[in-house]
Amino acid sequence: MIKADVLVIGSGISGLSYAIKVSEQLPDAKIIVVTKSDEDESNTKYAQGGLAVVTDFKKDNFEKHIEDTMRAGDGENKRDVVEMVVKEAPTRFNEIVEWGANFDMKNGKFALGREGGHTENRIVHHKDITGFEIERALLETANSSSNIEILDHHYVIDIITQHHVPGKELNEGDIHCYGAYILDEKSKQIKKITSKITLVATGGAGHVYKNTTNPTIATGDGIAFVARAKGKVSNMQYYQFHPTALYSKIDGMLFLISEAVRGDGAKLRTKRGEKFMHKYDEREELASRDIVARAIDNEMKITGDEYVGLDCREMDREKFLEHFPNIYKKCKDEAIDPFTQLIPVVPACHYLMGGIEVDKDGQSSIKNLFAVGECTNSGLHGANRLASNSLLEGLVFGHNAAMKSVELLKENNFNFEDLKAVPEWNEEGMKIMDEMVIISYLRKQLQEMMSDLVSIVRSNSRLKMALQKHQEIAAAVDEIYHYSILSPQLSELRNLTTVAHLIITQSMEMKVNKGAFYNKDLA
Repeated sequence: MIKADVLVIGSGISGLSYAIKVSEQLPDAKIIVVTKSDEDESNTKYAQGGLAVVTDFKKDNFEKHIEDTMRAGDGENKRDVVEMVVKEAPTRFNEIVEWGANFDMKNGKFALGREGGHTENRIVHHKDITGFEIERALLETANSSSNIEILDHHYVIDIITQHHVPGKELNEGDIHCYGAYILDEKSKQIKKITSKITLVATGGAGHVYKNTTNPTIATGDGIAFVARAKGKVSNMQYYQFHPTALYSKIDGMLFLISEAVRGDGAKLRTKRGEKFMHKYDEREELASRDIVARAIDNEMKITGDEYVGLDCREMDREKFLEHFPNIYKKCKDEAIDPFTQLIPVVPACHYLMGGIEVDKDGQSSIKNLFAVGECTNSGLHGANRLASNSLLEGLVFGHNAAMKSVELLKENNFNFEDLKAVPEWNEEGMKIMDEMVIISYLRKQLQEMMSDLVSIVRSNSRLKMALQKHQEIAAAVDEIYHYSILSPQLSELRNLTTVAHLIITQSMEMKVNKGAFYNKDLA
């Protein structure tokens, strides 16, 4: 058993900024950060566009940012949360600059971009690899802190709560978190790490669909193990599909063509070169993501084409190369010249607005368990996230959660009597799976079902069929789980199955279309 004051699950912007803040306030606290892949592998790393924050108060103001966020979220956001995040943004942004994150400058000021749904230029960025730069700076800061230990390739199986205590009945209104069971992939051992405070910062669940812009680690782990522990999880029906991922015939992670490209003037066209966004919204290419994604989806259904085109041919070549060097390189690697050809793009699963319910301090419904970032339903995004508000959410809620955690740690009013009775992980009688092809097969079945039946446009009959198919897959996964020695692959499949069930059932409960959720039978 390993003991910590704070256990952080996830090493993206949410987890690292939280850990750094706690470390600064409590230099004697033992903070362990676990991440299931390399320490820098996170959704943060792949964020291209930037971070939304009001910095130019001559042209922009908080109220405009608040209204843009509310409009994108189709009014389903919590206004007090939106106001808090937007108004705290400049302070939190200045902190990561102090921690060493670099952002593009122009004439001595931050260079500001614009993306869909924003009425002003307010996106600070580092070329087209903003998340990569933020991740670099946060890791350097965290690794320089003597009381933060980062354990890579440590996979969380489940959080520890009272239901692990033999003979203890679980009271859903009074659940406590005591840490987690964690698989050390290098030693193949399952460790029991106990903690006074646990933070879940595990990101999204993009790989519940067959095409996503998310890295392969995005399998909804945190949402799933909190749901299994009877924590409150909501708004899972709201999954944002990014309108413009680079088309590929291969399933899996697709390369993102940042919304900032459209913000700089790129236009959407059919394969035959015809404009179409004017038919769907007066803002055309700068409409919110749900509108643009559904428009592209509809055009593809009308024409039968596998993709549409993003037209950058009239854009300033020098400016494009300066702002989007990695997008340009990727296009050239795929034998596409964006200055003479349309870039083939398709919508792809991108960002989850729902997740673990949290308050303004990031506290979940489970005591001593905090959650921050894409794995949460914080009230900021509502039914559809405004572009570049996600990195901001990680910083603001990471700060608030850290301050509340420090307060609780100073009070030191923790009851760990139950913890003494929590057993070590028991694999007696379990066997190693000798055919991983079964895991791969079930995962593909799940992803195909979700992509075909629970995607951008849904229907009552498709959702009903999805639930029936899900029951078959879930039964097979449960059977394997109960006789097999655990592997990350099996755990991820188990988590994706849990997430899929939440998306399907919460979609079936919807009575009206909102934001990213669209059921054609409710139109």
